[in-house]
Amino acid sequence: MADTHGQAASGAALDTFPRLLMHHASVRPQRPAMREKEYGIWQTYSWAQVAEHVRAIACGLAARGFRRGDRLAIVGDNRPRLYWSVAACQCLGGIPVMMYQDAVAQEMTYVLQDAEVRFAVVEDQEQVDKLLEIRDEVPLLEYAIYHDVRGMRDYGQAMLLSLDALEEEGRAYDRAHPDFLDGEIGKGAGDDISVMLYTSGTTGKPKGVCQTHGAFIAAARGGTRVDRLSEREEILSYLPMAWVGDHLFSFAQAMVAGFTINCPESAETVMTDLREIGPTYYFAPPRVFENLLTQVMIRMEDAGAIKRKLFEHFMALARRVGADILDGKPVSAVDRLHYRIGDLMIYGPLKNVLGMGRIRVAYTAGAAIGPDLFRFYRSLGINLKQFYGQTETCAYVCLQPDGEIKLDSVGKPAPEVEVKLADNGEILVKGPMLLKAYYKRPDATAESINADGYFMTGDAGYFDEDGHLKIIDRAKDVGKLADGSMFAPNFIENKLKFFQYIKEAVAFGSGRDCVTAFINIELEAVGNWAERKGMAYAGYTDLASQPAVYALIRECIEQVNADLAADPKMSGSQIRRFLILHKELDADDGELTRTRKVRRNFVAERYGVLVEAMFAGRDRQFIETQVKYEDGRTGTVSADVRIEEVRTFEPDAGRRAA
Repeated sequence: MADTHGQAASGAALDTFPRLLMHHASVRPQRPAMREKEYGIWQTYSWAQVAEHVRAIACGLAARGFRRGDRLAIVGDNRPRLYWSVAACQCLGGIPVMMYQDAVAQEMTYVLQDAEVRFAVVEDQEQVDKLLEIRDEVPLLEYAIYHDVRGMRDYGQAMLLSLDALEEEGRAYDRAHPDFLDGEIGKGAGDDISVMLYTSGTTGKPKGVCQTHGAFIAAARGGTRVDRLSEREEILSYLPMAWVGDHLFSFAQAMVAGFTINCPESAETVMTDLREIGPTYYFAPPRVFENLLTQVMIRMEDAGAIKRKLFEHFMALARRVGADILDGKPVSAVDRLHYRIGDLMIYGPLKNVLGMGRIRVAYTAGAAIGPDLFRFYRSLGINLKQFYGQTETCAYVCLQPDGEIKLDSVGKPAPEVEVKLADNGEILVKGPMLLKAYYKRPDATAESINADGYFMTGDAGYFDEDGHLKIIDRAKDVGKLADGSMFAPNFIENKLKFFQYIKEAVAFGSGRDCVTAFINIELEAVGNWAERKGMAYAGYTDLASQPAVYALIRECIEQVNADLAADPKMSGSQIRRFLILHKELDADDGELTRTRKVRRNFVAERYGVLVEAMFAGRDRQFIETQVKYEDGRTGTVSADVRIEEVRTFEPDAGRRAA
């Protein structure tokens, strides 16, 4: 069946995702399209099998009244059947609305209401419970279709339906209407909306970004050409399906190139699954790379003296020549031999532990990555690159071609993309990957695209002498200190977060006479450090207040200050005072977005008393903060927070901190 439908599709232009899916089912029917680890065993689905399941789900939705233009919410961890539901929705001309699986019920209410969702496909009982909790607030929602039947036996609500049952209905509907789905796929066009992804909402209510088949396919094809991706690639799909990066890599590029996506068993098994799959193509936001590096450093601190010395010796060599060897630049024969020994003893085993032994291309995006963190992975021989984009551009604006990697840039404009700078330094982009509209927000759509058709990204940056784009910060966040010095908080924060002991940082200083910072410590890394020193502590708040921990963090900040002093543009933005927050910033408390971006204005307002205490020169400030627990209960955390001074350095444009 899949072959026949695929041949029909391949004769037409492959300008929609359903046509691409049927094409793969025709030309590579037995190649693995998806894998899922379930009960510790990898289950493999071929392209022909995927097409068959998508057909059944699509026909099942049609049998239940789903029509062209309807919205289908998708909520859950990365699961093949959720990706199939996305494709099934598209076959019918519907619009999948991707939602974050860790969103609390009230956050889901907003998206379901805003997108006017009638149908939802969810992963499990947890997501069903959220929908039932808000049922009265989303009267348009008619069906909640669940994938995992565990725990669902005693649920009798009429709106609930298992995905298994929907597929059975779909097969019966397909037998009764054999030409129906092909006809629906045939009605599709590249300019149809293929997905709705919501912005992170760092500055206000999230907006539904409507992207077309053509936009995502153009972005996927451009990236596939640059990195020479083929059907032989393996990727681990573990980041939220609602994130634009996952939709580009795990859906659009897989559909274009025909490679295999692998879904881990759970969030807790990702590292194990990564090692088992050994992907050739990998992507993660900087936070994941930071966490992996933290794990490596913790392990090395616990290692014996000889192993530590070997690690330090070979990592110093890797920092010096590793990236040059990866880029094919001239390196002496002695250093190459030395590096090869290091690869046998240190780099190779380390890459295998990280699950990165087979990686051909690795990407990071979602936030700026510190140059030192970038250098660490490339020095190991991992071809880590940055890309740049937004939800509104299908995460596709700039790419770093092989051999043209710069640690402090996001590369050159991607194929078919125009990038230019406004007079105020804001980055403007144009190309086939731009959003069609913000859903029900013509005002916001008009405001985001200027008279010349360029999307205004809101980011500030500049081109270097080689045409590489460098991102400074969000344009609205770039300010000046009272003395006129440039203040780019995100630039400073990323330098701080390179240190394994610092999980999050928030810098303040616009319009002020100096820069100050909030710090969240990385509990596991600092806890491990404290235990080795014989320090007793009772949880995060207690550990964060310890004088020895302040001394540890001060040392990290002073290294950042030394680095800033060497930068002519940023030497005036050295941090003068800091504090370690008494609680971790949390998305459930509204302090972070679901993509773990700091909601800067919210944090500044919520902790205003601490901000003012830092600038007022006080050495302590009491604060009590309300927190929300995972079970929905609320409580308070209070502390007398210490505020400390940090050493700063004279500007020195010629020196670069190590």
